[in-house]
Amino acid sequence: MSTPQNQADVVVIGSGHNGMVAACYLAREGLTVEVIESDSVLGGAVSTVERWPGVQVDRGSSAHVIVRHSGIVEDLDLATHGLTYIDCDPWGFAPAPDPGDAGPDGRPLVFSVDLDATCASIEAACGPEDAAAYRRFVEVWGPRSRAVVASFGRAPNARGLIGSFWPLGAPAEGRPRTPGGELAVDFLGSGDALLDTWFTSERLKAALAWFGAQSGPPMSEPGTAAMVGWVALLHDVPPGHPVGGSGGLTRALRTRLESDGGRVTLGDGAERLLVEDGRVTGVRTRSGRTVRADAVVAACHIDVTRRLAAEDAPPALADAAPPLGNGFGLVVRALTDALPAYPGVDPELALHGLQLLCTDRGQLASAHGDWGAGRVPREPVPLAMSFSASDPTLAPPGKHVVTIWGQWYPYALADGGDWDAIADVEARRLVDAVDRYAPGFAASVQEMYVQTPLALERELSLLRGNVMHVEMGLASMFMLRPTPALSGYTVPGLPGLYLAGASTHPGGGVSGNSGRTAARVLLADRGPLPRARAAAGRSLRRAAERLARARS
Repeated sequence: MSTPQNQADVVVIGSGHNGMVAACYLAREGLTVEVIESDSVLGGAVSTVERWPGVQVDRGSSAHVIVRHSGIVEDLDLATHGLTYIDCDPWGFAPAPDPGDAGPDGRPLVFSVDLDATCASIEAACGPEDAAAYRRFVEVWGPRSRAVVASFGRAPNARGLIGSFWPLGAPAEGRPRTPGGELAVDFLGSGDALLDTWFTSERLKAALAWFGAQSGPPMSEPGTAAMVGWVALLHDVPPGHPVGGSGGLTRALRTRLESDGGRVTLGDGAERLLVEDGRVTGVRTRSGRTVRADAVVAACHIDVTRRLAAEDAPPALADAAPPLGNGFGLVVRALTDALPAYPGVDPELALHGLQLLCTDRGQLASAHGDWGAGRVPREPVPLAMSFSASDPTLAPPGKHVVTIWGQWYPYALADGGDWDAIADVEARRLVDAVDRYAPGFAASVQEMYVQTPLALERELSLLRGNVMHVEMGLASMFMLRPTPALSGYTVPGLPGLYLAGASTHPGGGVSGNSGRTAARVLLADRGPLPRARAAAGRSLRRAAERLARARS
C-alpha cells in the first residue's frame, strides 16, 4: 500500500548532501522518507548547474575530500547509482616563486598520491632535509588523521573521542607508547607551529598552510594542526571531482533514495515545524502543504532551524548563538578559452588538483588581517581549480571552467561598502592574482559568475556567506558544535527534531558524516525498524523450520 503524499515516517529539511545522506540511511532501513527543499536545484552547496550554454558549473564545493575517507560512498553503493569520481592526482600544485630561476626557486611543488614522487618534488624545490621530513610527517600524521576520520564518523562525545584517539597511545610492536601529552600539544597547537617544527622551507610551509586553511581558520590559530596533518591521508585517497560536476554526488544520493522508496520535493521548502503536545509532528511547507511525520531532520543552518521552530523553540534552540563569523570567501567561476599555463610546468602536474597559489605564509596572514579589519584583502590569495582539464563533460571543446577561490572576504565591510557594487572589481583582482602565476590567464577569461559573501547567502542560504555555517575554530568543534546543548544531533525539550548539516559535528566541507550520524541517532531512538523486524522474522522462521526438521 502506498504512503499518502502528505505523510512520512521522516521529513528531511534540505537537500544538501548531509540531508540526502541522512535520508538514504533512513530509507534503507525501511522508513518512508521525504526530503523537502526550497530551492529548485537539488543539492544545496553540492550542486552543479548549466551556467552558460553547454557549460556545467558548480554552485558550491568542487573538490570532495572528507567524504572519500568516510566510507559513505561505498556503504550506500553510490557508484551503482551513477557517481563516478575522477581522482585529483596530483592533488596539489604550488608554483615556484621565481619560475625563471634554473635552481630550486624555479621548481614547483607537486603533491601526488605517490609519496615517492611527492618527496622527489620537495627535494628538488626545497632540499633533501625537507623531503625526508615530509616522508616522516606522513608516517606520523597518517595514523593521527585516520583517528580524526574515525572521530568525524561518531557522535562528538568523550567516549567517541577516546575510542578514536586512544589507540595512538597504545604501544605497537617494537615501538614505545606515544605520550598523551605529546598528542595533546600537537593537536591543540597551531598549524603554523606544527609546520615550523617539521620543515625549514617557507615555500613548503606556505603550500601546506594554504591547504590547511581551506577549513576556515588561519593556521596561526590554536587547534589547527590537524587541518595541516590531513594531507597525510591524501596519499591514500586523493580529493575527487564527480564526473559532470560536484552535483554528481547529490544526484546519486537522490537515485539511491528513490530506489528505496524515498522522495524529494524541490521548490517547496519548510515554512514551519509542526508541534503538538511538545513534540515535532511534521512540517508545513511554503505552499501551505502539511506533511505529517514521526520525526523531522533539519539538515539546514541552525539559525534556519530556530526560525522554523518559532515560539516552540525550547531554550536550548532559542538561546543558541554559535559564532557565524563575518563571511568566509569569494568565488569566481570563469569560462575561459584556455587553461591556466604555469611557466615551464607540465599541465598534467598542475591542473588536475588544487592549485595552491601561495609562496609565503605572510600572504595568508595579511589576507586574514584584512578580513579581521573588515577589509577586502589588499593582496588576494587564490586557489584555482580547473577540472574541465580532466572532465570533458563540463564544457564544450575549446572551452574550460576555472574556479578561483579567494579566502577571508568579509560579509560586512567596515567602510559600509556594497558588495553588489564592487563584485566585478574584486573578481577581476582575483583573476589577476592567478595571472601573476599563469601569465595570459586573465586574457583567456570570457565570462565570469561571481559569488561574493552576499551572493553566497542569497543563492545557497549560507548565512553571512559562511560556507561552514558556523566558525570552524577550536571553540566550536566536536562537543561544542553548534553549542554544547545541541551537539548530540537532537534538541533538548523538543523531541522528534534532529539536526544535521554543516552546523553540526564535524562541520563544513563535503563529508556526509553529520547526515549519517543524525540518521543513526534517530534510528537508535526509534527502536526496531521495518527492515530489522523483517530480518528478525526470517530468522525466527528459519529456526522454527530447523527445529521441525530435527523433530521429524
